[in-house]
Amino acid sequence: MKLTSPPFDTGSNINLIGMPGAGKSTVGVILAKHLGFDFLDTDLLIQNGEGLRLAQIIEKQGIGGFRAVEESYLLTVPRRSMVVATGGSVVYSEKVMRHLKSTGLVVFLDITVKALRRRVGSLDARGVLRAPDQTLDMIFDERHPLYQKYADLVIQASELTPAETMVQVRMALRDKMTGLDLTDR
Repeated sequence: MKLTSPPFDTGSNINLIGMPGAGKSTVGVILAKHLGFDFLDTDLLIQNGEGLRLAQIIEKQGIGGFRAVEESYLLTVPRRSMVVATGGSVVYSEKVMRHLKSTGLVVFLDITVKALRRRVGSLDARGVLRAPDQTLDMIFDERHPLYQKYADLVIQASELTPAETMVQVRMALRDKMTGLDLTDR
């Protein structure tokens, strides 16, 4: 069922955050289609703008350089009725998170470490921003509190398909905007 109007201010974005493999891009495309919104994948925005894959940017510029590049692109995201799938490391920039919150709601697609291992595969191939000796568990432990801090809504997505996750996001958006909390029903 397509919503006839978004369950929040006209023009607001839905900004998806979460670990790599949480489903931000896949769910984002489906959600945008159902809402009649545009879709923006910020990892693709950065790669297209820089002409390099994320892993290549990290290799050439280091973690600090990548964060600066990522921040410069994300600060240009307009408030324009979009579903925005962000990179997993976006939560390291308080400036970017303030900007995203000013454009709409921030929705955290939360998955367990076990689900993360199943979905991600190679951290290097995914271009996951991390120190050379940093494990998946360490990244999860470092980022999870930041995702929680910035989230307006949290969707438990570990055992859900992308379509099921999209439905949960839509229900949570509707509940939030109507002042109801039906997430436990």
